[in-house]
Amino acid sequence: MPKPACLKCQRFYRPIKNGFMWVESMPIDNYAPPGNEAPQAWAPYKIWHSDLFECGGCGHQLITGHGREPISEHYRKEEFAHYMQFVEGTINDC
Repeated sequence: MPKPACLKCQRFYRPIKNGFMWVESMPIDNYAPPGNEAPQAWAPYKIWHSDLFECGGCGHQLITGHGREPISEHYRKEEFAHYMQFVEGTINDC
């Protein structure tokens, strides 16, 4: 499989970190704007283990190479809290 590529810069993304842990959030109410506009409207939901890539031209970063299942989910209270210590990024979208 080819590496991810940046169309804008016409370059391949390079791996920055393998084993990048990030949290997928869920909306607290019926409506929460995606992204970082209103992070208080989101709550941690699932923790994923992926790879972090970056374009050497524009610096854009992307997360890819996710496993089939998350490392942990919010209802596994103790386990989830343990893994939250290692989370390096958040995605507020669904």
